Amino acid sequence: MSADASKYVIAPPPQAAIRVKGSDKLFPVRRIWCVGRNYIEHIREMGQDERAPPFFFAKPADAIVHDGGVVPYPPLTKDMHHEVEMVVALKSGGSDIKPEKANDCVWGYGVGIDLTRRDLQIASREIKRPWEIGKAFDASAPCGALVPTSEIGHPAKGRIALKVNGAVKQEGDLNQMIWNVPETIWKLSEMVELAAGDIIMTGTPAGVGALVPGDKVECEIEGVGTLTVTIGKPKA
Repeated sequence: MSADASKYVIAPPPQAAIRVKGSDKLFPVRRIWCVGRNYIEHIREMGQDERAPPFFFAKPADAIVHDGGVVPYPPLTKDMHHEVEMVVALKSGGSDIKPEKANDCVWGYGVGIDLTRRDLQIASREIKRPWEIGKAFDASAPCGALVPTSEIGHPAKGRIALKVNGAVKQEGDLNQMIWNVPETIWKLSEMVELAAGDIIMTGTPAGVGALVPGDKVECEIEGVGTLTVTIGKPKA
């Protein structure tokens, strides 16, 4: 607890963080932003307009689950889906960051899963309500260890894949993103001021599907890293 803890009427919550590969250090997470429908085949499988500009939604920072962790099956759903995504971790930010300057803001990259209560997301969409109930639930943002740009640069291509119980369910390439990482940072920074500690989940390829308790989910992005989580039973 910090020296300033006495200023608060309750104990401050722990700082959300993501592990750093090969280190005992952590990357502190400020906010989690997610890009909706950024791979064309996923847009087609969801029956949406592939010509639409990017849009964004958020997850709480404390929704992170570390590599090797267990995700309790969430309440209120019978249709939780996996969506493997590349994670971008920012070391700086700003407003209206132009694409040619955007990579300067990136600290590193990792592998994440945007877990989605699909039935609740679709129900909210149909009555034009916000997506939080379908996207921003507890443990909805598993993230593998981050790798700094000093080691891997800025990946723009490479296989991205997800397996469930050993069977490949999602597979694509980072070069299939409709809006690449610099463009995504630019468009998001037009809407909100970004800052150090923000992470961006950059969209998923086709093949999303339902998970059930007991499933082992293994993800990999070529040149970036891996992530494995197990789907657990609902909390009692």
